[in-house]
Parts: sequence; C-alpha cells; structure tokens
Amino acid sequence: MGETSASRTERDSMGERQIPADAYYGIQTLRAIENFTVSGIRPLATFVDACVLIKKATAIANGELGCIPTEISEAIVQAADEILQGKLRDQFVVDIYQAGAGTSHHMNVNEVLANRALELIGDHKGNYARINPNDHVNYGQSTNDVIPTAIRIGGLLALAHSLYPPLKNAIDLLEAKGAEFRDVVRSGRTHLQDAVPVRMGETFRAWAQILRDHLDRIQFAAKDLTRLGLGGSAAGTGLNTHPQYCDRVAAILSDLIGEPLQPAPHLMAAMQSMAPFVQVSGSLRNLAQDLVKISHDLRLLDSGPKTGFKEIQLPPVQPGSSIMPGKYNPVIAEMTSMVCFQVIGYDTAIAFAAQAGQLELNVMMPLIAYDLIHSIEILGNTIATLSDRCLRDITVKVDRCRDYAEGSLALVTALNPHIGYLNAAAVAKESLETGKSLRQIVLEKNLMSEADLAIVLDLETMSKMPDR
Repeated sequence: MGETSASRTERDSMGERQIPADAYYGIQTLRAIENFTVSGIRPLATFVDACVLIKKATAIANGELGCIPTEISEAIVQAADEILQGKLRDQFVVDIYQAGAGTSHHMNVNEVLANRALELIGDHKGNYARINPNDHVNYGQSTNDVIPTAIRIGGLLALAHSLYPPLKNAIDLLEAKGAEFRDVVRSGRTHLQDAVPVRMGETFRAWAQILRDHLDRIQFAAKDLTRLGLGGSAAGTGLNTHPQYCDRVAAILSDLIGEPLQPAPHLMAAMQSMAPFVQVSGSLRNLAQDLVKISHDLRLLDSGPKTGFKEIQLPPVQPGSSIMPGKYNPVIAEMTSMVCFQVIGYDTAIAFAAQAGQLELNVMMPLIAYDLIHSIEILGNTIATLSDRCLRDITVKVDRCRDYAEGSLALVTALNPHIGYLNAAAVAKESLETGKSLRQIVLEKNLMSEADLAIVLDLETMSKMPDR
C-alpha cells in the first residue's frame, strides 16, 4: 500500500482511497465518515472502552489458542491498553447514526487497533499484510456478536462507574436528612389539598426507600447483561471460531471488568433479541419517573419565598433572574427533571429499535448502544449533582411547617372515631367558612371534652409512623 507524507493508499473490496497519513482509522472508516454526516455525535467513551476490551480479550484468547501469532496478539493487546488509558480517542469518528448493525463503528475499532499494533512492531500504518483489521484484530468475530456484546459490557461499565455510586450516595443522604428532620411535623397534602400531619423526616425517608427499590430493580435487570453472545460469530453459527474460544473469551472479559460473565445458552438468540437492553432501559425509565416526582416535590416544598409553601430551603446556587434581583430558582431540581425526560425519551426509542430486527440480526443496535449507555451516564451525573448541589444542604422552616400543620382542616380526620364522620365534616365546613379553629368549634358544640380533644389533636401522635 503506497504512502506519501500527506496520505496513504488503502484498498478494500470496493477499490482504493487516500487516507490521511496521520489517521489510525482506515478505508472502511473513511467510507462511513462520508456516508453518515448526520449528527456530529461520536461514540460514547464507555462504548469505545467496551469494544476495545472485547478486542483485548479476543486477542488474548486467540493468541493462547494459536489462532493468531503471539507477536500479533501481544501488539493488539498493547494497542488496546493504550486506548483504554485514553490515547487515540480522537480516532473513533463514525457518527452514532450509521450502518444498522454497527459495522462502521466496529471496523473503526478494528482499523485503529491494527494500525497502532503495526507501529508497535516497528511497521507502518496501512500495512495490513502484516496485521490486518479483519484477519487478525477481528479473528473469530463478527459485528453480529461483537456489537451486542459491547452494549452489554458498556452497560455494565456505565452502571458500575456512573450510576450505582451516586444512587447509593443519594439514598444515604436522604436517610440522613430523614434522621435530621424526624421531629419536624408538616401538613400532608393529597390532591394538593390539606391532608393529615406527617413528619418531614418520613418524607425524606420515603424518597430514600423509593430510590433503594429502584436500585434493586436496576441491579436485577442488569443480570441479563452478563450473558454474552460473543463467539456466535456470523449469525450465531460460531463460524471460524476455535472450539474453546467462547468460554475462554468470556472468562478473560470477566477478569478484565470484574463481572461474572458467561456465554449465553444460545448464541443466536443473544444477538437477535434486544430484550436485556429493553429491560435495563425500562428500569432506568422507572427511576427517572420517580426522580421527576421527587424533584417536583422539592420545588413545591421550596416554593415562595412569600407566596408558596416554603417549608424547606433548597441551597441557592446561582441568581435566578436576569431582571428580578434577589431571585433564586430551584435550578438543580429543574435540571433533574429535564434529564429524566430525556431518559424516558431514550427508553421509547430503545423499545422501537428493539423491534426492528429481522431474522438473524437486529439492525438498530448503534441507536440502542448510545441511548442506553447515555441514559445510565446522564442519570448518574444528575443524581450526583442533585446530591452535592441540593440534597446535602437542604434546611427546613420548622415554624412554617408547624403553622401549616396546625391550621390544616385535615386534622378533623382524627375526630372521626370520636364524633363521627358527618359531625367531623360539619366541623370542617364551619371552620373553613368562619375561620374558627377546629378545636374551638368542637368545644363550642360540646362534642368532646377539652382534655380528650388535646390528646386526639396532638400533632406528634398523629404524625408518628408505626415502628417497622
């Protein structure tokens, strides 16, 4: 293959093209660049990591099994390690909207690894007779099995590094706030109308439990990601793979990422069905929906400062208006909702893409790869920001909470067993019309003694949760 100072010539089954001399990608990547000028969005770093980890594991396995020469195996592994350390990241250039199975991105990875491996053995980029993207880097593999495996590995990496730690931290923070606010009584609200008194601490502990349940659901859904179709090669047949390759490469990948990976029970099924990704995406959507609810609750409880609830104070992090001085908005909670809406949109796209396979292959995998991994990462970043810039420094307006709780018409609910529902309803109606307190009206009508009424209308007793 010819090379000048500015470019080198590469050939594929369609002909010859000039490749920039400093580029580590090759002719198939160049064709993809020309074909897919769509979004300008390049593959996520985590997805690149997943693909390169697969190539490292397969190079090790193929070298051990004698399928490729040891020198070439070692050079590919060294090139993979460099990329995993952050080098050559600008060489992964194919738009995320591309060939449906992900062949364009897959060949981008193969070409970059081959060309860097050539340099490591003292050769020059493009000399594919020595180290070939298809024959060596991709030995025993196909886009058919590599890309769905990369989505699994990328999902597991993103969950472990980006989502689980901040989600667990948020749960701990909410539990700590629950303990801090355990004695603060506030008015409950249902339908945005007065309801019986509750403890502010239990409000925060409830949110902690909601997130804890979501963590459990996501971790359960992610178990499906540990079963790999790698080794299925073309269409799940295992064509051109060593008999021991499938088990060996799963074991090597397990060691590389610290997850208990294993071959799928049916390799063809593992590349056809996108159900594991839909399952994980659905669990992320569920988390996003409850995060929206929590962020909206935070905004309501902080609303004001003069004309809203103002039962809590969210930490002000930036001026809230370009024209109204002294205004601070709940911007972290607002950002949280926006990210969650994006995750919900991604889940819808994944659900549609998962249906789009025909026969032996799903051909919308690049979309699934980007949307799933991006969902995980932006949710994790959002929860970390919500914790650090909002939840950690929330304070409570104790007097405001008690004033609302004491003035709530819903306190009449506690009177039901003592004066009956209809009498209690009449008392509530009169209180609303006259402005008299419930206590005053009950005593005026001689419905209960003052001593008994004091016990029944005790806010601490009413708002105390049963021990569990």
